[in-house]
Amino acid sequence: MSTLSVLPALVLGPLAGKTEASWQQAPPNKWTPAQIVEHLALALEMSATTFSTRKAKEPMARRATTLREKIGKMFTFGIGRFPPGLKAPERTTPQPSVDGPRAEAHFRAALAQWDAVERDLLPGRGQDLFVKHPRLGDLTIREWARFHLVHARHHARQIRSRLAR
Repeated sequence: MSTLSVLPALVLGPLAGKTEASWQQAPPNKWTPAQIVEHLALALEMSATTFSTRKAKEPMARRATTLREKIGKMFTFGIGRFPPGLKAPERTTPQPSVDGPRAEAHFRAALAQWDAVERDLLPGRGQDLFVKHPRLGDLTIREWARFHLVHARHHARQIRSRLAR
């Protein structure tokens, strides 16, 4: 079972049975629930794809962590929150218009891709394979899974907030 098996209920659960209009509601200059789901899919897909392309590499060593990365890890992994004022990396920024069904399908496909990474690479490559996070530095598969869980919780709160309007 994937460490991220709770994500469909967490992220998509509040959207179950909602109309497309619900997937599209957001305050001005904020992402819609559809864009949030797409953003989460892009992040999952990016990390899963990168790990998959590195599975044949020799064991890796973690690069030194900068002060900024250490602070980011303290917030993300210690407190379970993101430092304030962060902007999504361009690679994970959704398009201005994303429909709900497409975002949901992409999210589910990205989760399946992540499940394959865990199935194929753990436990054997759990400590010697890294993918650099733009704000947290080099992370292992398990650390990325933990990031994705904290990340999804963060955005699930936003989805619930938008649906409550």
